[in-house]
Amino acid sequence: MTGIMTDTSSFDYLLEISRRCDVGTTSLPSARDQLAVSWSGVGFLLGEHYCVAAMDDIAEVLTEPASTRLPGVKPWVRGVANVRGRLLPLIDLTVFLGESRTTEQRQRRVLVIEKGDTYIGLIVDDVFGMQHFPVDQYQVDSVFSSEKLAKYAQGAYQQAERRWALFRPSQLINDSDFYTVAA
Repeated sequence: MTGIMTDTSSFDYLLEISRRCDVGTTSLPSARDQLAVSWSGVGFLLGEHYCVAAMDDIAEVLTEPASTRLPGVKPWVRGVANVRGRLLPLIDLTVFLGESRTTEQRQRRVLVIEKGDTYIGLIVDDVFGMQHFPVDQYQVDSVFSSEKLAKYAQGAYQQAERRWALFRPSQLINDSDFYTVAA
């Protein structure tokens, strides 16, 4: 009978396949050797400052929606927008921080913050998407050129020549100055 393998030949065949698979392979590095600890966040631009916020702090990123101006408010309150049936207050974060605008309107994005009862949109100059930083690049004692930004930032990540301020939206929404909107 040709074509029918005996139990011994089946076993030998499997051993031959295993041997072929092992030829030319090297052992894999251990997970500990390969694991690079990193932190990820949403990168964005405020004036000339590169910032990053924790992914958990940003509910979504939108293009700047049409909004309705509110009378008698400070210039950094852009108004309210209807986003999927919800009213989203829009705050121009660059203007709030007293920074100069560095981008055109079409580049601006809205970082939506939704924490408890707070639902607010922060207009920023640009968004760079998810950024990844090795945790050993974090600097707690960072000095910021903007005192207002320093109030809402906690440290920074150094990545090549660029420094990314770690922006904390919770510090912003807990600040009483942020809610003083009457002009």
